[in-house]
Amino acid sequence: MTTNRQAPHGERVASKSTSCMGNRSMPWGSQPIVTDPALHPIIRASGMMNPLDIASHADPPPPIVAETVRLHFPFPARAASLVPLAGDASNRRYYRLFLDDSPLPSVILMQLAEPEAFKASEEAIGTSAEPIDELPFINVHRHLSAAGITVPTLYWYDQARGLLYLEDFGDTSLLTACAKDIQHQRTWYPQAIDLLVHMQLHATHSLGHRCLALTRSFDISLFLWEFDHFLEYGIAARQGSPLATREEHRIREEFRKIVHWLASQPYVFTHRDYHSRNLMVSRGQIGVLDFQDALMGPPTYDLASLLRDSYIRLEEGIVDMLLDRYREQMMQSVSAEMQDRLLLADHEAFRRLFDFTSIQRNLKAVGRFVYIERVKHNPKFLADIPRTLAYVQNTLQKYSELHRLYELLRPYIPEWH
Repeated sequence: MTTNRQAPHGERVASKSTSCMGNRSMPWGSQPIVTDPALHPIIRASGMMNPLDIASHADPPPPIVAETVRLHFPFPARAASLVPLAGDASNRRYYRLFLDDSPLPSVILMQLAEPEAFKASEEAIGTSAEPIDELPFINVHRHLSAAGITVPTLYWYDQARGLLYLEDFGDTSLLTACAKDIQHQRTWYPQAIDLLVHMQLHATHSLGHRCLALTRSFDISLFLWEFDHFLEYGIAARQGSPLATREEHRIREEFRKIVHWLASQPYVFTHRDYHSRNLMVSRGQIGVLDFQDALMGPPTYDLASLLRDSYIRLEEGIVDMLLDRYREQMMQSVSAEMQDRLLLADHEAFRRLFDFTSIQRNLKAVGRFVYIERVKHNPKFLADIPRTLAYVQNTLQKYSELHRLYELLRPYIPEWH
């Protein structure tokens, strides 16, 4: 990766990718959207591109985009057309920018809600002793690239306008590749485990520059905030009335027991959303997206995101195989002392830690899905709630010490009746 340098109107972050994976897109897919202007917020920041200007199937790119491609790309190219992409749950917007006279057919244009929006993350990020003075996407991107993780090349960052020009990762997410074929799960998920092991081993320590993810962590207050997010939206907002104070206190006491155990584990680099929509597959490789909220956390957090995924259910036999693969690879790579601290040699203890982590991760996801529907008026994730709650129900019923929490939550979760 080339050294970053400042330019009058932007920043070229890389001239070549960590690896070449061809023409690929973000996990929201490549289907163009024709939008109702009434649904678009007006972006008021001076000089920024208004999404209303490019809401049709394939509009000519705005002049500033065409000029950026011509003047600042690290390869010859001419901007041909711009297609809006169906977005994710964030405030960012994405477009596929088709190119002519270029070695690449397209790139992805990511538009921030505001040029300086990075100063306030959309996710709670835990404690951090250092101020955020750089776009987290770029900061963590640099770190993961140095660690040998395949992330989309950033060809240009127009900081004044909040526009990032990214490598196009094509149309095939891990979810798309594996949703309908169990054999594909057996092919791709072991690679996702191998990539996770590599990331935890090589991105957990400083690589010669300041990485935001290493300065913030899942402390007890953040774990509890995520549980409270579930209580606020996954229960109170969903049922239309708040929990009784006494019941909320009892539930939070059970949550606190889980949190203290999770927070006592050794911490590693944690992507935070390491799941099938954020992993892209192409040409025998997996690339990683949506890493800007990374922080330090227990090793089982990203494992739970991947193997208890809200968007796809893996057979238990595959989950068992993948957990064993993770343990075996980590045991080959860390000291005997660290093996003991990570519970790697004890199959049952490690599985228990994974299961307890998945409760926290899945309940947070349910709260987030309802929040996105109620606050952002985006209902697309509601259909994934029953699958996510089924994971939690099965785990709470599996361990006798979790039965009390199950009985406390059951009256408020219709899927468990």
